[in-house]
Amino acid sequence: MSTSDIVQKLWNLCDVLRDDGINYSDYVTELVLLLFIKMEHESTQSGLLQKHKLPDYARWQEFTSRSGLNLLTHYKSSLLQLSQSDDPLIAAIYADAQTSLKEPRHLEQLIKSLDGIDWFSAEQDGLGDLYEGLLEKNANETKSGAGQYFTPRPLIDAIIDVVQPKAGETIQDPAAGTAGFLIAADRYIKQKTDELYDLSEKERKFQRNKAFLGMELVTSTRRLALMNCLLHGMEGDDEGVVHLGNTLGSAGSALPKSDIILSNPPFGTAKGGGGPTRDDLTFSTSNKQLAFMQHIVRHLKDGGRAAVVLPDNVLFEAGVGADIRRSLMDKCRLHTILRLPTGIFYAQGVKTNVLFFQKIRETATGSTDAVWVYDMRANAPKFGKRTPLLHKHFDEFKAAFGKDVNGLSARADQGEQGRWRCFSRDWIAKEKGDSLDIAWLKDEGAEDSADLPEPAVLAREIVDELNGAIEELEGILAELGEAA
Repeated sequence: MSTSDIVQKLWNLCDVLRDDGINYSDYVTELVLLLFIKMEHESTQSGLLQKHKLPDYARWQEFTSRSGLNLLTHYKSSLLQLSQSDDPLIAAIYADAQTSLKEPRHLEQLIKSLDGIDWFSAEQDGLGDLYEGLLEKNANETKSGAGQYFTPRPLIDAIIDVVQPKAGETIQDPAAGTAGFLIAADRYIKQKTDELYDLSEKERKFQRNKAFLGMELVTSTRRLALMNCLLHGMEGDDEGVVHLGNTLGSAGSALPKSDIILSNPPFGTAKGGGGPTRDDLTFSTSNKQLAFMQHIVRHLKDGGRAAVVLPDNVLFEAGVGADIRRSLMDKCRLHTILRLPTGIFYAQGVKTNVLFFQKIRETATGSTDAVWVYDMRANAPKFGKRTPLLHKHFDEFKAAFGKDVNGLSARADQGEQGRWRCFSRDWIAKEKGDSLDIAWLKDEGAEDSADLPEPAVLAREIVDELNGAIEELEGILAELGEAA
């Protein structure tokens, strides 16, 4: 049985939850509370978890041996006790955890179904990969905002392939979501080091406990991230790999400098919550992504490298946006921009890019002499459920990027008809006014009516675009008001 087969079986259990009146958007949150207990049992059996084992009252056998009201009462009591655990990581995973299940028979059904899965096959592929598959399914299937915490796996893997993290480096994601970037970096390093067996015990301990660090604002999302990391053998410090906090507040300023920063910061402005309140960022802005950009530059070590997913507006926004881009190109060597195709994120109307850069130093100027742009957007398929984004779609970009992690491999400009071009820093300043929204290919894919999305999807895209524009204008007005 393949991982995708097991993921589908797990997803089908959501029918049981629906029968108990549990909302579509709460499926995974409800399911993983029980699933983690089962996976912890399987992980302990296989020796994956070295610490952070569940106490006796929350062992899987305690649930399989009970039935009826006795089972449901014990489950509710266990969740409460786990949230008060002496182990801070277990307490964080089960913080404020409550089950909405009302019928004992539904809990019994879930437990029997989980017991009936071929866990041996799951362990062959890795329980973490199975768990990640469930998160991906949730992001793709649910109509809620779940997808905003999930960056598509093929995109993450393509970024990891060109950034090439190494054992011994510190890797940070200040907007960790469900920890996709950190887990992919860990997976890449394990593939290069024979599952860390090529390393000394001291180096293995560093990888387990100190190499990776993330921060996440939303408690329930952090829960998913902590479970995800543990099931991949990543323990982190006493608070786990992903800490709870607002990167754009005081918690973020306390994050250490890292060798590598990989991130897909949340879309939107401060109105959406978790806005910038830090006083150590040079430029004041209500735009979250512009604030995250400043954090990332500030928290990269000299010589460190970063890859950041950002929407188009960050590339062209005037005023403080232009100031932040100039600062980026001074302090860092911005060497590559990947223009991503539309339709790969939950907010289908949002056009996004990946910026790749190397930190020179905080006081540096003129560090960027040229920027290479790969246009994967023009004349690309319309990605979505019918045409999923796959790893192979990034092959040409990875070949163009080259083997040097800082974009120093020999590169060839493909000209006006190609997807891969180089633009000098002087040209960006003179011709674009320091906008990095650079496009040259004519998009022949003008959609005819047969290819258009459903009217409701189009209407939602228009509303999202308008809301984004209104929020940006409100931010500008607020800044003008403060300056007055």
